[in-house]
Amino acid sequence: ARGWPAPARHRPLDGLRVLDLTRILAGPVAARSLAAQGADVLMVNGPGLPNIDAIADMSRGKRSALLDLKTQTGQRTMAALLGQAHVLLQGYRPGALDALGLEPQSVARLRPGIVYASLSAYGRSGPWGDRRGFDSLVQTVCGINWAEGQAFGSAGLRALPLQLLDYSAGFLLAFGIQAALYRQVTQGGSWHVQVSLARVAQWLQSMGQRPVSAAPAPASVPPAAYLETMDTGFGRLCAVRHSAVLQGLPSGWPHAGQPPGSDQPCW
Repeated sequence: ARGWPAPARHRPLDGLRVLDLTRILAGPVAARSLAAQGADVLMVNGPGLPNIDAIADMSRGKRSALLDLKTQTGQRTMAALLGQAHVLLQGYRPGALDALGLEPQSVARLRPGIVYASLSAYGRSGPWGDRRGFDSLVQTVCGINWAEGQAFGSAGLRALPLQLLDYSAGFLLAFGIQAALYRQVTQGGSWHVQVSLARVAQWLQSMGQRPVSAAPAPASVPPAAYLETMDTGFGRLCAVRHSAVLQGLPSGWPHAGQPPGSDQPCW
């Protein structure tokens, strides 16, 4: 378009090394968003930890390794990875990484200047700070499912048609990580980004509700405008493309999604 700057030669996050210690949806959405803008994302799963089918979608743009952090070998490998990382993103249950010496303070001592990003269900303070949780449960706790049921004339709870808290939290995590990286460059120091599903729910609820009858009809958009197909380690995948365009460059995936353990735990 006229007046726009010329496209940059490199995506804005080229050269950024991100350790993705998350599973399921919210954390992986954040790491995938960073990968779409050029970040080198290494997804680290523990052997034996379960995943859901959406891992095929959430693995786009990332390399995928297995690492047992309960072993000395795994801990040494993690220390070596952290020594060259710019971002650590984690969504473990409260206290799990603390017991392994990977809480924010210890990681910042090992890698000064790192951006440490934490995802939780209810935050790390307050009476529920030590509880684990997931999107659907937090929707129920916060009254979203009840409000949906009321809006549609149901006597009980009604789930949202998608995991709204997970996706919203994931995009907010990606935004917070980039804001922290900017502060690290301009102010120095190490930074801790924290996002909780419950706080995201509170923020979304603060926007109010629209009557069901006022909801607009979905626009008719050609699938080619928002879908892409690629060959991955999970088979042929058709999924929604990342839509952001930064510095005049469209987003893209440096790696096709691969099952956990397809890559070595190294940069």
